[in-house]
Amino acid sequence: MTRVDYTHLAKTIASLTEGEDDVIALMATVACELHHSDDRFDWTGFYRVVSPQMLKIGPYQGGHGCLKIPFSHGVCGAAARLGKTQLVPDVGAFVGHISCASSTLSEVVLPVWNKAGALLAVLDIDSDQPDAFTQTDADALVKILALVFSR
Repeated sequence: MTRVDYTHLAKTIASLTEGEDDVIALMATVACELHHSDDRFDWTGFYRVVSPQMLKIGPYQGGHGCLKIPFSHGVCGAAARLGKTQLVPDVGAFVGHISCASSTLSEVVLPVWNKAGALLAVLDIDSDQPDAFTQTDADALVKILALVFSR
């Protein structure tokens, strides 16, 4: 079983994204690198803020996802609406969870901020394992997102 080495992953992502300012290219690179870094990561991607109170899928790695998610729905919507990381050990126990894929048992969703402090997107990582994510994962992912999108 492969477990992510966040220190090495952060260095790799920093190297791959250095000098890039296209947000979609950055998201695609981050989603790819994260997705292939850990066996727990079954679906890894971004839901971009496309209009007030609305998220739209992409870029991502894994099976299909929901195309649009309002801020008022699901774990991704909660992360966007509240501006706070959502660490969900059991998606079945999360009131209002949207089941984009029946294989998802747990997830972590983090807001993605630009350097001006505006919400760009949320990063959604789903797992087909229960209680797959820890606060350590969330903290490391926040640092990687800041490294890429807040510089």
